[in-house]
Amino acid sequence: MEHVLQVVLSCRKITAQVTNTSSSSIVAMASSSEQEFVAHYRSHLNRFPRSHRFWDAKVASRVGEKLGFRLREIGVIAVQIDPRHEQSCPLHYRLMLSPLFHSIKNAGVHVSTVH
Repeated sequence: MEHVLQVVLSCRKITAQVTNTSSSSIVAMASSSEQEFVAHYRSHLNRFPRSHRFWDAKVASRVGEKLGFRLREIGVIAVQIDPRHEQSCPLHYRLMLSPLFHSIKNAGVHVSTVH
């Protein structure tokens, strides 16, 4: 059974979800819009000068860590990413994806690319 990691990025949040390719159902998900990140988000709202990005590498890393732990809980030990999807993201977002992938790997889930 293959599992595919999909990352949805915007200036306001980062969402990572893993889907089962045979059923197209989401098996695990983590997002910077979860309760843990509310204080961080609010602090960026009131910052001057205003930033248009409300998440950073630290938040991406924590989202990856949470997703990795959730995957391990349900027994998923490997996920694949689509390099075409990753390359379609703007460069400044792609730089932030590296900590997310490393955190998933550090949680014990193997991350590989789709061939």
